[in-house]
Amino acid sequence: LILCCAGCEREAPAGIDVAAALGGEAHRGFARATAPRHFQFPADHNAHPAFRNEWWYITGQLEGPQGERFGYQVTFFRIALAPATAPRDSGWATRQLWMAHAALTDVNAADHQHAERLTREALGLAGQQGEPFRLWLEDWSIKGGPGGAFPWQVRVNTDAFALTLTLEPEREPILQGVDGLSQKSAEPGNASYYYSITRLATTGKVTVGEKAIDATGSSWLDREWSTSALGDNQTGWDWFSLQLENGGDLMLYRLREQGETTDPHSAGSYLAPDNRQRALKVTDFELDAIRWWESPTGTRYPVAWRLRVPGEGLDLQVEALVDDQEMLTGVRYWEGAVDVRSAESGERVGQGYLEMTGYGS
Repeated sequence: LILCCAGCEREAPAGIDVAAALGGEAHRGFARATAPRHFQFPADHNAHPAFRNEWWYITGQLEGPQGERFGYQVTFFRIALAPATAPRDSGWATRQLWMAHAALTDVNAADHQHAERLTREALGLAGQQGEPFRLWLEDWSIKGGPGGAFPWQVRVNTDAFALTLTLEPEREPILQGVDGLSQKSAEPGNASYYYSITRLATTGKVTVGEKAIDATGSSWLDREWSTSALGDNQTGWDWFSLQLENGGDLMLYRLREQGETTDPHSAGSYLAPDNRQRALKVTDFELDAIRWWESPTGTRYPVAWRLRVPGEGLDLQVEALVDDQEMLTGVRYWEGAVDVRSAESGERVGQGYLEMTGYGS
């Protein structure tokens, strides 16, 4: 590896293709997301090991007392290697793999740092439990109350930064798709169970180098579990989670097909200030890239967008706070903090996060 990378300023890892990881043929023995289900909270904050893939996805923006501004991501992924069968005697035996990503964008310094951990669910290295709620990979963790109850404490420590945060919901969980069933492609079962908590009051400390900064802000939790999601013709997605200053919250994703066309299963939702929720179909919004950034790896990402939801009177410009928020992890993607402005006046009207996968794979 050292010889291969010698002389390279920034070499992109070969990585895992996201379309292959979330698509393909569903293995027999795993459960499938084929029909709406009854969600229960806080129980559904816990793992669903009958399904192949699952994640706990937290993003947010924070501010410090001296005008510091940060974006952050902490995500835990559970990947089942095989359906559950009879237990084996070895302490190393497991059918679950765990991966975690953490990232911090220091907006004022225009700096983005990220880290990844990967291990098997064996010998206590990683896992999830409900009493009390605990999700961990080595010393990275999310902890909560009985069964998954809030508040949650998030702790991540990397060579470049550390996060110690407390999350408390300001809104109830909302179900995405049709009663929580989010269909991602035409094939039956290519879907996930999906819910979000769109606003979590966030307090704690951000440590950069040797400096610990008291920080407050707002976070967003996305939870999905599935066995297969993407179809053979789908290459990736552009996903937005936006918290608007008028109290509205907007989530939408554009699924991309080969040739960069928009898949008809692209969708989203708008949660109004009065808690009215509207499901959005692909025909309910317009999304156009208006500025691109080229990574040192040679991959080009659209880092500014025009986003319209005519039925809700929204005409927005969404733009990266820092262009280079690329995640060079086992799965290469772009994930970063964004500003939301009125496309007409340029006035700032919100903040959020943008994720883009499948570019340059």
